[in-house]
Amino acid sequence: MSTGSSTSQSPVACALSAAELRERRHEVLELLRRHGRDRRPLPNGYRLCFEPSADLMVSLAALIETERACCPFLSFQLIVEPDHGPVSLELTGPAGTREFLEAELGLGPAS
Repeated sequence: MSTGSSTSQSPVACALSAAELRERRHEVLELLRRHGRDRRPLPNGYRLCFEPSADLMVSLAALIETERACCPFLSFQLIVEPDHGPVSLELTGPAGTREFLEAELGLGPAS
């Protein structure tokens, strides 16, 4: 009898075509350029840190929704500090996720 849960995990891979991936990379880097403060590597992904702004939460929600569609292995944690403080988004996943984010989305350490 099956309990309905699966122990299989989605592979660390993107479902986008090369052209779609280039566009996504542009969108992510533009969001970081406009609002980004810092990006910090985590053992299994990245923490992206942002200055709060009027459209940031909408932009981050859209990013999460589109990334969920093409990269089902990613986990998202949105951290909103009190008193209109900084906002962080953690993108994490199984082994290889940090390297995937660096290679596919250009999320290496901030230069």
